[in-house]
Amino acid sequence: MFSKVLVANRGEIAVRAFRAAYELGARTVAVFPHEDRWSEHRLKADEAYEIGERGHPVRAYLDPEGIVEVAVRAGADAVYPGYGFLSENPALAEACAAAGITFIGPGSEVLELTGNKARAIAAAKAAGVPTLKSVEPGTDVDALVAAAGASEIPYPLFVKAVAGGGGRGMRRVDSPGALREAVETCMREADAAFGDPTVFIEQAVVDPRHIEV
Repeated sequence: MFSKVLVANRGEIAVRAFRAAYELGARTVAVFPHEDRWSEHRLKADEAYEIGERGHPVRAYLDPEGIVEVAVRAGADAVYPGYGFLSENPALAEACAAAGITFIGPGSEVLELTGNKARAIAAAKAAGVPTLKSVEPGTDVDALVAAAGASEIPYPLFVKAVAGGGGRGMRRVDSPGALREAVETCMREADAAFGDPTVFIEQAVVDPRHIEV
């Protein structure tokens, strides 16, 4: 069992993680940028360390090297990312491994795989997991639109960026006439947000239930 856990997150996410650690008998470490110095999560941990540069509060939570440096300084033997921020970034898992600290979450190889939707779908298919109808990813608008028509994917469908998440680079399309514009828009958004304009087209699930582990 871990003796001290650094939670690389903020707010209610961090507070809940601290509560779980207390129940398991582990001490806790919070990190916070200057702008979060009065945040509840800082006060709920056994120890708290300021990170990042003033004026860039979000960037502070996205710095894997800085967070692991604090973990080492605090003597933490585990880092928990919560969700959002660095939870799906293999760089934090790799930095923890390099420092001899346990990353509470999937290994970096799993995060690398699932961080790209196209690779994740290919892995699911290879494992025999049922998947939705989709077309191969690309950056050629004409080819993507043509492939969607040839595959006879039923509408509605989604255009999705292969990288990133949070709904950026993703559009629902309800009719063939709106597909080209959606592809172009998603490519621009994906390129701006993730530095990768690659998108793919996938059958939409209407009224889904989202299950996250």
